Amino acid sequence: MAKRKKRQWFKRGVWWNKIRQNRKHKDRLFRYLFQDKKYLLELYNALHDSNYTNPEELEVVTMEDVIFMKMKNDLSFIIDNRLNLYEHQSTWNPNMPLRGLFYFSQQYEGLLGAEGADVYGEKRVPLPTPEYIMFYNGSGMKEDRRTLYLSDSFSMGRGSGALECICQVINVRRGHNRELMDKCRRLWEYSEFVSEIEANIKKGLGRDEAIQSAIDCCIERGILTDILRTEKSEVLHMIFLTEYDEKKHLRHTFEAGREEGMAEGIEKGRDEKLLELIQKKQARGKSPEEIAQELEEDIDTIQKLLKNCTVR
Repeated sequence: MAKRKKRQWFKRGVWWNKIRQNRKHKDRLFRYLFQDKKYLLELYNALHDSNYTNPEELEVVTMEDVIFMKMKNDLSFIIDNRLNLYEHQSTWNPNMPLRGLFYFSQQYEGLLGAEGADVYGEKRVPLPTPEYIMFYNGSGMKEDRRTLYLSDSFSMGRGSGALECICQVINVRRGHNRELMDKCRRLWEYSEFVSEIEANIKKGLGRDEAIQSAIDCCIERGILTDILRTEKSEVLHMIFLTEYDEKKHLRHTFEAGREEGMAEGIEKGRDEKLLELIQKKQARGKSPEEIAQELEEDIDTIQKLLKNCTVR
């Protein structure tokens, strides 16, 4: 395969400045394990029954901080003229195709800008074929694989509308997708390590003890020894701050939304009560200025409530 020219996408606009990999960022464990092109190529070959042997044929194009406030793009690369997006989730998210749509549109914009492609010209602009895979290790999925469609979110349902984005979800919990795990040892090792932690927690161990025990067990079994022996503290940091933080994040998001909703409800109730008093005084012939003075409210507030009531 012809080697692609190195792209300097960050020169093509302000937001592309964040594409370059930030080595100071504490990666999620999944991305950390596959950031080496050797292991990423092994995973790609296992998924596609291909036999690429040169990791340099794989061009990493991972983007940072461009998909929502929490979720960083895990792994993205081009090989065999495919634009691959691999993400990891431990909590179920049916909106992955929507995230994929945002991601691919930004990636294509960067690709075309870097290559100076003319989307208004008479020639068709060639694009690498997009492929979106989510590796899921949560408990919300029992089957080995599932396909998510963007059009499932449309009001008219799957297959409707002018857009589609497909996300293939692969269950990487222990006991699932054994053929794939046999082809990619690194993925199997990741699955075993995470499953060992969960098994320890189910036994009643505290989280810290469960992780430490899983690390010791996996080292004894020859699992992920290349990082568990030499980079144990780094792995612990990633697990504590990312792998088991998603449910906490979702809970905080829900609580914040609930508090905001309660505040809005209180404000709405106050306005309704105030409007009721205003209307009673208005029925007695009181002017807006007199009502404002008697209720000790700003005249603009009185007039706004009266106006909104008239509009309704």
